Amino acid sequence: MDASDLDYRARTRSGCIPPELVSRLLERGYADVVELQAGRGEWFCALAWARLLGEQGRQADALDVLAPYLATGWWTAVVAAAELLEGWGRIGEAIEITRVRMEAGHPMALESYTRLLARHGRAEEAFSLLRPHIDEPSLAMTLVDVVEGAGRDEEAAALLTGRIPDGHRCESPWCCQGLDPDAAIGLLATIRERQGRIDEAITLLRTRSVTSVNGRDHLADLLARHDRTGELRAYAAAEDDAAWRLVELLEECGDVEGAITACQQAHRPLAHDPNSAVQLAQLLARHGRGNEAIDVMCALVDARNGDDWILHTLSDLFLDQGRPDDGLAYLDALAAARGGEEDWDLYWIRLPLIAAHHGVDDAIAQARSHPEGTTWYAASHIAELLAGAGRIEEAVTVLEQHASQNGHDLAGYLIDLGRIRDALAILQPRIPQTPALSNGPWHDDPPF
Repeated sequence: MDASDLDYRARTRSGCIPPELVSRLLERGYADVVELQAGRGEWFCALAWARLLGEQGRQADALDVLAPYLATGWWTAVVAAAELLEGWGRIGEAIEITRVRMEAGHPMALESYTRLLARHGRAEEAFSLLRPHIDEPSLAMTLVDVVEGAGRDEEAAALLTGRIPDGHRCESPWCCQGLDPDAAIGLLATIRERQGRIDEAITLLRTRSVTSVNGRDHLADLLARHDRTGELRAYAAAEDDAAWRLVELLEECGDVEGAITACQQAHRPLAHDPNSAVQLAQLLARHGRGNEAIDVMCALVDARNGDDWILHTLSDLFLDQGRPDDGLAYLDALAAARGGEEDWDLYWIRLPLIAAHHGVDDAIAQARSHPEGTTWYAASHIAELLAGAGRIEEAVTVLEQHASQNGHDLAGYLIDLGRIRDALAILQPRIPQTPALSNGPWHDDPPF
């Protein structure tokens, strides 16, 4: 085995049995296949099989399964083995295999090693290891997490305060080297909140330049955690992500009408803000107001001329409300307004509605009559309809015409039919060997 090859296949899910199909093999009673493939370089089989052995109390056998993967030095295998050992209570061994990779210089090992130390009473040691790395964002976050157990909150706070300039604020991620000031502010606020100094944490967070990361606003979350709904309402009036945290909080508290009202009072008109409209529709649907949700989505489609993901959401709502005929009528009217012809990326959205209203065969016939109905991507949708109706063999027949583009779907259905060898042949294509270079004299004529 080779660490680079293992990593490539695991990341790309190519040339291997992906985890969802490993689970499918186990669910269908093919544990022997998983065991065999675990010994043939199939990482996801090895991981699943090791976990099963561990659950059966066969810890030594589980580690034997992972041993060839660990021997390559592949970090993913090290993490998996450490997690198993920790789960079995073999803490010293988990720490040791992680320490070896850390000392070998693996870039991710220090974080895993120190978190493991902190979870098991060695937070002081973890803090000492992390302290020189305060300028590295992920390790600074780890330091703040582990310092709680070390009783060194003020030391960590002082380190972070030194990374927050008095006046300058970065205008781009490339402005300053090291820990971004906004990140330092957020981590310092986490420490102050943990110490019960809530007002100080709030004041800190109000000084940030960037208020939210990945759609979450730290200040909004803090206000929600401490039931400061009035302050959250005021903050939500200016910040979109804070507004959605207010909606979440009101729904969590059982104030559905308040959540709906807050959602409707978003900063931009719902008809022109697809994310807000979809969130409102989903909120309405969750609370038995599906028809109102459909109205919200229809207004959005009319305003934006129907993006595919918006139409998909709308079609799902029509299905969930038992109104496939109304959904089809709406999509037909929309298609007619566009000139009557739709590309497949829009056309396929109607197929589940046709199947629910007229039956699967009608849906398949209409799919095949589309100009793109014989493509590999159309085959995927047709097969899904057939499989949903329990017609697995027909789904396989459809996908076999485009096996190279629909390999994972086809392999899954083949597993359902017990055709394991055929499934493996698709998932593990034979790679032709490159001919060895000749040691003889060079030639000018082919073959070179």
